Amino acid sequence: MDHPGREHATECPCRRPPSAVSRGIVLAVLAAAGFSAKAIFIKLAYQYQVDPLTLLTLRMLFALPFFLLMVLTPGALRAARSYSLRTWLALVLLGGCGYYLSSLFDFLGLQYISSALERLVLYLYPTFVLLLAVLCFGRRIGRREWLALALCYGGIGLAVAHDLRHAFSGDAIWLGVAWVLASAVSYAVYLTGAGELVKRIGSVRMAAWGCLFSTAGIVIHFLVTRDPQALLQPWPVYGYGLAMAVISTVLPVVWMNIAMTHIGASRMAMVSTLGPAITLVLGWLVLGDAMSGWQIAGALLVVGGVIMVNQRK
Repeated sequence: MDHPGREHATECPCRRPPSAVSRGIVLAVLAAAGFSAKAIFIKLAYQYQVDPLTLLTLRMLFALPFFLLMVLTPGALRAARSYSLRTWLALVLLGGCGYYLSSLFDFLGLQYISSALERLVLYLYPTFVLLLAVLCFGRRIGRREWLALALCYGGIGLAVAHDLRHAFSGDAIWLGVAWVLASAVSYAVYLTGAGELVKRIGSVRMAAWGCLFSTAGIVIHFLVTRDPQALLQPWPVYGYGLAMAVISTVLPVVWMNIAMTHIGASRMAMVSTLGPAITLVLGWLVLGDAMSGWQIAGALLVVGGVIMVNQRK
């Protein structure tokens, strides 16, 4: 899973003891950091000339045992027997859209743009959820939400301007932004369709089943378009694939859901907006990416806009 979810908390976080709230905030920060580190691992792996689909396949294969453990518990198996055909079809479709397509588009985009710009563009997904609600359900956008959209897209403009100043090919930047925008839209479609299903089967089980079905799709895609020997990669690539599976996929999903039980979905969404800042700093420290005032200003605008969208009534 590449993005923090927005499921509903079952209990008001204000009734939790301070220690539980503190633990929830720490876990929420860890989840945001784990999701944000994914782009760094991808960039490091690309130094070994691995193609996006092969790297994504390795990531999902390494994560597969963990997701199997989530769905093969006695409780999960009992629950699965009660799922209707409609539920299974929804899991297949949403898993394909939210994890398969979203991840593939994201990996493709990171060939062309910096990790910081990728994370900022990806964090536009709440604005796409809002726009889908307008298109599909006739929701009306208020003045506050128009301001939030303006902040988000203004921030992306500043971040793109930073990358254009530090890149040799402007066309490549726009191609990368287009791929990551497609990733954000795919994830927004997943969130729009997942609301009721999450309430019925739970966010962790839904994520696990969705990732299992998406893994099947990714492996089929790989076998149809690649020679299986493409999985033979230098050892560092396996290390980064495993790191993505554990640090940026499985653990953040678990941390995020535990955090939501302590602090609620709203606070979780607020903490998750640290993601772009974490990626920006990691890109500077680990990858040596340039950091400018334009990029920082863009990040602040995007984070501010996302906070406003997440706080909408």
